[in-house]
Amino acid sequence: MDTPLLPETNLFAGLPSHPYPAAAEQFDTLVARPGMRVERIVSTGQASPAGFWYDQPQHEWVVLLTGSAGLVFADAPGQTLVLRPGDAVTIAAGRQHRVEWTAQGETTVWLAIHYD
Repeated sequence: MDTPLLPETNLFAGLPSHPYPAAAEQFDTLVARPGMRVERIVSTGQASPAGFWYDQPQHEWVVLLTGSAGLVFADAPGQTLVLRPGDAVTIAAGRQHRVEWTAQGETTVWLAIHYD
């Protein structure tokens, strides 16, 4: 075979050149199959709206690739899980959580796998 092997995508391609917290977070589905979805999430200083909780029907495994973020869980009041590059967490289906903050002035890149 004479065709060189090339990657399908680069997780750091298409990132914003300047972090802009007023912009919406970017969600890109990379792979979707029955019972499983892989997405890249790009944050530039955003947080979940006050009083909003994610309550997802699927489990989620998420790893932080760049930046930093704080997650809060409804069943652990007063505690913030701080994530730095390389940190990963599994969030069980139905476990209410929110993004308390993402790093200001830099781009935070997440890789999330949602599965049954």
